[in-house]
Amino acid sequence: MSNEENAKQEESVKQTVDSASNSVKNLISSLLSLKEKNPKVFFGGIGGVAVLLLIMMMSGGGSKPIVSGPVLKDLAVGQRYVLKSANAYDPAATVRLVSTPGAIAAYDDTEEADRTGVCQHMPQGTPVSVLDFADAYGRQKAYAKVKIEAGECKGNEGWALAIDVQ
Repeated sequence: MSNEENAKQEESVKQTVDSASNSVKNLISSLLSLKEKNPKVFFGGIGGVAVLLLIMMMSGGGSKPIVSGPVLKDLAVGQRYVLKSANAYDPAATVRLVSTPGAIAAYDDTEEADRTGVCQHMPQGTPVSVLDFADAYGRQKAYAKVKIEAGECKGNEGWALAIDVQ
């Protein structure tokens, strides 16, 4: 661009800014004169705008959001299923089996010593059969007692979260 074009562009920008500034000044002076001449209309207008904003903020979200998650199967004793961690996307994630249902809630993931135990962390896709259920936290069938049906831990039993049995 040449210097003349730059100068013209700067002048155009300056005129636009001055025009906007004048418009704002005119609006403010009109509002202040309305406040002095007729305060009821002025404050009524402010109240009306506030009510409209409040109505707009409170009326959003007419429908419930759809939250997708793992599908819970209605498990039955004696049926065969597979272990699948409902909370992990990693295919290498494992499902923890414990000796009592409440022990899962007390599980501390920072300790590595319990990971070396035999048949405590089963890979996803391990076939199991359901033997029993335990209720917890106001939910029926929160835990499922499973028997491992394949692999080196075949025949071992343990408790898993029912959501991890699919």
